[in-house]
Amino acid sequence: MHSSEILVVYVKEMRSALRERSIVLNSLLLPIFLYPVMLWLMFTGLTFAEGLAEGARSRVTLHGLPAEHREILDSLRVMKEVEVLDASGRVGESEARLGRGDLDLVAEFLAPGETNGPADNFEVKLAYDRSLERSRRARQRVEGVIERYRERWLSRQARDLAISREEIDGFRIAGRDVATQQQLGTRLLSGTLPLFLVVMVALGCFIPAVDTTAGERERSTWETTMTVAASRGSIVAAKYLYVATLGAVAGVLNVTAMFLSMGAVMRPLFAGAGEQFQFELPLLACPVMIVGAVALALFFAAAMMILASFARTFKEGQGMVTPVYWLAVIPVMFLGQGSETTLTATTAAIPVVNVAMMIRDAVRGVFLWPLVAEAILVELVMVALCLLLARKVLRVEEFLIGSYDGSLLRFLRSRRRAHS
Repeated sequence: MHSSEILVVYVKEMRSALRERSIVLNSLLLPIFLYPVMLWLMFTGLTFAEGLAEGARSRVTLHGLPAEHREILDSLRVMKEVEVLDASGRVGESEARLGRGDLDLVAEFLAPGETNGPADNFEVKLAYDRSLERSRRARQRVEGVIERYRERWLSRQARDLAISREEIDGFRIAGRDVATQQQLGTRLLSGTLPLFLVVMVALGCFIPAVDTTAGERERSTWETTMTVAASRGSIVAAKYLYVATLGAVAGVLNVTAMFLSMGAVMRPLFAGAGEQFQFELPLLACPVMIVGAVALALFFAAAMMILASFARTFKEGQGMVTPVYWLAVIPVMFLGQGSETTLTATTAAIPVVNVAMMIRDAVRGVFLWPLVAEAILVELVMVALCLLLARKVLRVEEFLIGSYDGSLLRFLRSRRRAHS
């Protein structure tokens, strides 16, 4: 192999890719627009659905409400989103209506059990259907009204007894959130960026890997490419670097677009709840993510090209490469996400997952350099194994001229029988 030959073929492959609509769409445009737009549409839909749910009226009945606590009923009746229905029957009849969907909540007021609380104390049981969103929302609304009334009522009781509000309860539990806006933003970024990076690097390699192998066989240009004035090794190396380049570019573009659009997408969703986010990345996180994207691209490009090389049509190549995509993404979803644990020596030895967890730690400002080196080394070892396998495949003449009819498994079985 010669570097000049590799460069010439590499530039030719890149020019051809930029003229191919499907490659430009999947490797350049989708990383920039797909996930930011998809997130915006998803959160806009959630906000719209939340608005519709807020506008739906909750149908509730109250049983056994003491006359001295009638303020609860008055508060519910003035709420436009709550409709208080007749409760002249028994509680069991109302719960039967709840099961049929005619009611959203049944509130039963009972005398309290053994308690040292104030006089006229009461206990409330709320029956609702947890499987229905409108029933869960009815519980939230009625429970909120009762809690607010309870606070006012206990304050009046404490005033009449000439004691403090705290004394009538004994003690209360108060929570205080010490998380900063930057910490909240970091939590969101660490849970989304690694997964999207893995997905987009894999997707960025997917179409070019199939197109430059199975696609060329289908267009009958594979044999012509192999006869140019360059060694076969240089041609394959150039194709491999071209696929890896598009995969790495897709991942970096996607992470950049996600980071720049995350604030605009997330802030309107949580503005009503009073949540504020500040999205920042540690300075060292950027090179770690770039190195991770390159390592993933080298691995995905090698694995996908090997499988796609055995296909004779573009469609057949897609079917052969798809398992690599899902086998890489699914473990990341389960092992590399949703955990506060950092990269360990064990997880650093798991391909793809190790890079996702390494990037997640980097976003959180955690840099375990020995484990980062282990993760990158493991990924490069996997790349080397794939390249060794590709070298064995390239030695088969019928494979190069396109006459080999079989899959990678069939090829490995035939090699094993030949050496046994």
